[in-house]
Amino acid sequence: MRTENALERLTSWLQDRMPARTDLQVENSSRVTFGHSAEMLALTLAWPTATGRRRQDVVVRLRPPFPGLLEPYDMARQFTILRALEKTDVRSPAVLWLDESGEVLGRPFYVMERIAGDVYEQQMPAELDARPATVHRMTRALVEQLAAIHLVDLSGTGLVALGDGRSYLDHQLDRWTAEMRRVQRGELPGLERLLAELRDRRPTASERVTLVHGDPKPGNFAFVDGEVTGVFDWEMAGIGDPLADVGYLDLLWKTPVFFTSRPAALTSDEAVAYYEELTGIPVRHREWYRALQAFKTSVILLVGAMLFDAGHTDDPRFGMMGRAITPYVRRSLSDFGINEPPPSGPVEPRPERLLKPDPARSGDRTGR
Repeated sequence: MRTENALERLTSWLQDRMPARTDLQVENSSRVTFGHSAEMLALTLAWPTATGRRRQDVVVRLRPPFPGLLEPYDMARQFTILRALEKTDVRSPAVLWLDESGEVLGRPFYVMERIAGDVYEQQMPAELDARPATVHRMTRALVEQLAAIHLVDLSGTGLVALGDGRSYLDHQLDRWTAEMRRVQRGELPGLERLLAELRDRRPTASERVTLVHGDPKPGNFAFVDGEVTGVFDWEMAGIGDPLADVGYLDLLWKTPVFFTSRPAALTSDEAVAYYEELTGIPVRHREWYRALQAFKTSVILLVGAMLFDAGHTDDPRFGMMGRAITPYVRRSLSDFGINEPPPSGPVEPRPERLLKPDPARSGDRTGR
């Protein structure tokens, strides 16, 4: 949506879905720049009424250009999940409309409500760091929302139709293995060793099958005064083992850019204990679930690095993704008692690509 004509098409499309609101206009639009997986546009819709002008803030989420970090990318599935969650305790944004055709903006998209709140994706403002009680409450609220996701009534919401979920762990290993093989440029001994250990050590899955968010990092939660107001980025959501989500949060908890790493935050052990108290779900085999998520994250980073290497994007963030793979792999193998990991292999773009972006390509084709 980078031309005036695209904005006109979108306004016309929205007007068709809001026929009672005549003379609909988009007063402003701005791109939301954080994240890597999809493009988002914040809009203010306005229309006249008998008593004055009414406004509604919405967000348009577009499918990322192909090829992207997460393929296949299913907008309709996300829309279905978010619609099902609207009457639950999960504080996800309400969705309004879906365009699967791609005819309006060149790519499929859906429109959702704009939720008030701040997202702390890459940094903590000093004023928040100076409020330890708020930071502590934020970590508790995050765990409460993860518990709410895992306590969703699958039958009552209709989400049971997404799948059985009992083969979730095997599906995850198979999916991310296939993605690794699809993009790899050469032998990847470190990732191969981690994959072999994951398969050899695979535990019995949790006895509970739940809705799984798939990406519950601290940067996917919005907050106002310490309370969660929104949970975002449902691209990898599905039905499966809730401990996969716990393992991902456990993996990222002490990452310095996240508020969960601050002294006032719950410790990762305290967060897990609080989760168990809220859900009644025992958390076992934490090192394995952390390693599973490290493997998944590493493969996604590898995809991003290889997209850059192949010239599908000039976004420098993608060029740097491969640098994080080795630390993830080494940490996970160390948790398994393997302290002399094999070499990483080609996980970063070639030096000539990093130094000389393809001049035939311009702009960011993969950010959201």
